[in-house]
Amino acid sequence: MKDSSQPRSTRDSILDATDRLLANSGYKRMTIDDLAREVGIGKGSIYLHFESKEEIALSHIDRIIERLKKSLFEISESKAKAAVRLRSMIVERVLVRFDSVQHYTQSLNELLAQLRPRLLERRKRYFEEEAQIFSRVLREGKEQGHFAIADPLDTARTLLDATNALLPYSLSAYELGERQIVEKKANSVADLILNGLLKR
Repeated sequence: MKDSSQPRSTRDSILDATDRLLANSGYKRMTIDDLAREVGIGKGSIYLHFESKEEIALSHIDRIIERLKKSLFEISESKAKAAVRLRSMIVERVLVRFDSVQHYTQSLNELLAQLRPRLLERRKRYFEEEAQIFSRVLREGKEQGHFAIADPLDTARTLLDATNALLPYSLSAYELGERQIVEKKANSVADLILNGLLKR
């Protein structure tokens, strides 16, 4: 949700425009001229904030992940039981990504095919950063005797692998289905995972 009390930086405005242009034109057809026009600034001003079109697109994805990590961290720090937090985090992980690209007609893999090597490299980093956040809750649940797990970080990585099929990478948001269907699937996967983790 936008906070209208805070002015948008030029960088944020460029990334907002990138989101709109990626949805409408795709990465290949998006130009720096298009971005400048969309933001209402000179082309040179774009280069004050970003070195290239590639950096702009990747920074747009980075921004989505930063928002996600912030949300995951907030859930992880709540006072709810570890299992409740973990379940919420699993669903949040799927829905934040879905909501961020639901207006795209292509999957992220198709949309950013030209950036694939750098995107995959970043994706590995994103997943590892998410795993670190998840592992904190898993460790806490293990210490409290709620989770029957050996290594919280390994478990977190496996948990992320289990939910990656619901992320809009290979499939567009349209192909994944309506939001309520994706949310239902995410909740089902979360329940299945938690049933496997909880101590009997």
